[in-house]
Amino acid sequence: MAILIDTPMWPNHGTLWSHLVSDASLDELHGFARTNGVPERAFDLDHYDVPAERHAELVRAGALRVSNRELVVRLRASGLRVTQAERRSGARSHHRRR
Repeated sequence: MAILIDTPMWPNHGTLWSHLVSDASLDELHGFARTNGVPERAFDLDHYDVPAERHAELVRAGALRVSNRELVVRLRASGLRVTQAERRSGARSHHRRR
């Protein structure tokens, strides 16, 4: 069980963004995010979007730095990955943070 964070490379709102995920459970992910002040609004079905300026801080807090590819591979293996098709259909809406 691990919290994973990829390299900030996704541009939006004038910065680069990383994905923060768990390879075990959404409960683990939400707990880590809450403990480290990642806002609930940053959650997107299977990951939190975090700005580049928080990357090093979250690694120091225990997130394991992985490549973008490894993050996707491990998220898929965990069964927590939400595909684009599922996002469009709303089939995984139960993954939304309440």
